[in-house]
Amino acid sequence: MNHKEEKIKQFDPSGVASGKNLYGLPFNEEESDIIVVPVPWEVTVSYRAGTARAPKAILKASAQVDLYDADVPDAWKRGIFMKKADKKISKRSEELRKKAEKYLEQLGNPADEKKRMKLRDEINEGGEWLKEKVKKEMRDIVSAGKLPVLLGGDHSTPLGFIEALGEVYSSYGILQIDAHCDLRNAYEDLTYSHASIMFNALKVSQVSKLVQVGIRDWCEEEMQVIQSSKNRVEVFFDAAMKRRMFEGVTWKMICDDIVASLPMQVYISFDIDGLDPKLCPNTGTPVPGGMEFEQAVYLIRRVVDSGRKIIGCDLNEVVPGLDDWDANVGARLLYKMCNLMGKSQSLPVQVEAHENDEHVISAGKNNKVEFADKEAGD
Repeated sequence: MNHKEEKIKQFDPSGVASGKNLYGLPFNEEESDIIVVPVPWEVTVSYRAGTARAPKAILKASAQVDLYDADVPDAWKRGIFMKKADKKISKRSEELRKKAEKYLEQLGNPADEKKRMKLRDEINEGGEWLKEKVKKEMRDIVSAGKLPVLLGGDHSTPLGFIEALGEVYSSYGILQIDAHCDLRNAYEDLTYSHASIMFNALKVSQVSKLVQVGIRDWCEEEMQVIQSSKNRVEVFFDAAMKRRMFEGVTWKMICDDIVASLPMQVYISFDIDGLDPKLCPNTGTPVPGGMEFEQAVYLIRRVVDSGRKIIGCDLNEVVPGLDDWDANVGARLLYKMCNLMGKSQSLPVQVEAHENDEHVISAGKNNKVEFADKEAGD
């Protein structure tokens, strides 16, 4: 029996979480299949700050998450490990955020143009530094045979991750759940703005498709990018989805349309503001509308049920408030994303069907337990 098997045997998944590790799990990095990289960065936030505090807050809130997951009952046995946040990232984010605030104050003032351009260049250099740092970190995780997850921070943070996956996969798609398109070219003249993440991601040639879901706030420039993309960018606008639902179309049907737009290898980029603001009241740029928690989880579940593989994911723009609510929702969403990503990567399992059973649990190889439901083949 190896160390991990011994820990699984001794660990009580129904017990009180220690709070030391993410979700109170007992595994170290080597023993874990899923590695979460915290990126406490918020240099380019354009409305409300605070998302750099999300990784620490989500780690704390994760102790409140019960480990049984009806989609993947033994998912915790895979191991989810969150690395320690790099203090260099936090330090540089704080320094550049102050400069970004000065930069934004000087926008439109010709007298301050020279000073402003110097600040802009420093901020852009910082964004490039972060991108390369994240790229190397994620490349190392993938090379080690682990499943990578990024926890921001603002939505600019996963660009290096997206580039790293482009070095591993010849072609893959991005499923973006978000209130915003993030397709602006260097928003506020900042190359690595959080509002430009998907514009930059489209420069990665291996990204064959970008499917955006929940969009309800966008500009003319972004609409032009969508319309000129030759269907490389496909958008499921929040208002259009809601209208279909009001007229009798089920969420399952809409999800199946979304999934059909995706290639077989999928990266999920989740901006928490894709959810209804009641679930993320302190997020940086909230917009009325959005998805319920279970709607978002159901969509990801349909991606997995379709046989597509989730090759990585990120969660961004969670902003801790005066209470733990935003972090609590973020921790639960992160857990579901990790578990469903793990399930999508699992080896096929034998599922014994029972006439009256809605759900069937069956053990696969390497003690990986799978959960199947009657819709799985839909």
